[in-house]
Amino acid sequence: MDKTQVQKALEELNKNPKKKFDQSYDLIINLKNIVIKTTPVDFFITLHYPKGSKVKVAAFVDQQLADQAQKNCDLVIKESEFAKYSADKKLMKKLAEEYDYFIAQSTLMPKVAAAFGKILGTKGKMPNPKLGCVVPPNANLEPLIKKLNTSVRMSAKKGLNLQCIVGKESQPEEQIIDNILTAYQTALKNLPNEAQNVRNVLLKLTMTKPVKV
Repeated sequence: MDKTQVQKALEELNKNPKKKFDQSYDLIINLKNIVIKTTPVDFFITLHYPKGSKVKVAAFVDQQLADQAQKNCDLVIKESEFAKYSADKKLMKKLAEEYDYFIAQSTLMPKVAAAFGKILGTKGKMPNPKLGCVVPPNANLEPLIKKLNTSVRMSAKKGLNLQCIVGKESQPEEQIIDNILTAYQTALKNLPNEAQNVRNVLLKLTMTKPVKV
């Protein structure tokens, strides 16, 4: 898949009538020759450009990291508040739905797992060390938050397809193309047989049918 193919797919999508809101571009990679039960595919991609909407980040910290978290995160949950959440399933579910990423101070991870693991774990939202979301007490959180705003997750745990948002209509086309190619190349590296595991690649806007890339 190259830049020209992506441009053609974008041209095709742009023929659709414009909507009254800023639609997202979704990249869909359909897979083949892979057994998801024995070879689950689940990874993060850091794009070069934003995906169009700011992510919401919650942080589990104690006093050491509280000031950094207040400056950079959308929600700060201190250790003293853990019990309040673990005692209230509705509050916990709302938390999991409202926030895109969770970061945790490394010294608190056992307590975070005990209090939040059941709900956040099933949603795939526990603080992820691979993405740098488990941090030391003296961490500078600003670079991590910037990274999370350009990170997307691709996961094929049940069906044979990977999907992620790669930008918005309002973004320059060059940024969208770069994000699509970055996501595709990273996906290949995370498949056991790279391109041989790709059935096809589709691109769509929020309210359109997919077009083949």
